[in-house]
Amino acid sequence: VDKDALDTQVKNRKIQEAAEKARNEELANEMKQNDKIMCMLEERQKNDIRNINKAISEFQKNFQKPETRREFDLSDPQALKKDRPARLSDNDPRCTVSGLQKFMGEDLNYDQRMKFQKEQLREWSLQQQRDWKNALADQKFADDLYDKSRIELDQKTMEQQRKEEESRRAVCAATKDFNRTQAAELAERKKLEKYQKMKDDMDEISSLLQGNLLSENPEQAVSSFGRHRVITDRWKGMNQDQLMAIRYSQQQQVLEKLRLKEEERRRDAEWDRQSIQAARAQLVLERHQQRQNRERRQVLDNINAELSQEQKSKNIYLKEEAYSNFPTGQYYAQFNTTSR
Repeated sequence: VDKDALDTQVKNRKIQEAAEKARNEELANEMKQNDKIMCMLEERQKNDIRNINKAISEFQKNFQKPETRREFDLSDPQALKKDRPARLSDNDPRCTVSGLQKFMGEDLNYDQRMKFQKEQLREWSLQQQRDWKNALADQKFADDLYDKSRIELDQKTMEQQRKEEESRRAVCAATKDFNRTQAAELAERKKLEKYQKMKDDMDEISSLLQGNLLSENPEQAVSSFGRHRVITDRWKGMNQDQLMAIRYSQQQQVLEKLRLKEEERRRDAEWDRQSIQAARAQLVLERHQQRQNRERRQVLDNINAELSQEQKSKNIYLKEEAYSNFPTGQYYAQFNTTSR
């Protein structure tokens, strides 16, 4: 047992316990000090609360008396003695709309107001009578003036109507003459137009009958860009020679296509034949190479067997020579060394 190491461990353990004990004592002292501080703070807080409540009570007693409150009038014992009439005058600010203390016609100067209103009504009535008389006089003057102006206007209107009737008769007579002339000219023009239209129709019919459209002239479809091009809206189709040439060309194309297909079939057959021959040659070559590889492997196996037999014979011979030339102990030592 390592006694020094154990003593060192015990010593370190005692030092740790002493340090932990000192730390615990220090923490206990701090906790006691904190408890004392907390007690002092609580006591101070209680004193502060007591002083604040005392100050609030004195403030309410000195500055917040019951008669200074807003709702004191609801519980004032001297309220009836201090109360005033509901309305002191018509302009009393306490008589609001919601108070229901003042209505229309219930003002304090009702008598003076009624007297003034009656006088005012009398003046208004007299003024209305004077205005009515003046209005009747003005209406009568206006009616007389309107009758005079209406008579003059009727006379002027009758004169104007007479002149308009005369001018209308003259215009009607001139219009009838003009219409008669226009009708004659229109009839003559229609006759000439009918004759001209009939002539144009006959010319058009003869032109169509003799034209290239109905006669189906093949020369009308020839384009100005060459004889080999045609105008599509005038072309009437191919003739027999052109159709025969097209059919012959189509037959030649069919024959050429058949010839090309036959050549392609022959070429594909030749290609298939060559591919089969190449595959057969490749197969024969592979078999020949496999046969040569087997023969080489067999020759190498025979050579290796002969060499192995010669090596075995040589080893046996060497062992016999060594056994005959050396003593037995040396031979075994030599044999063991060789084996190792």
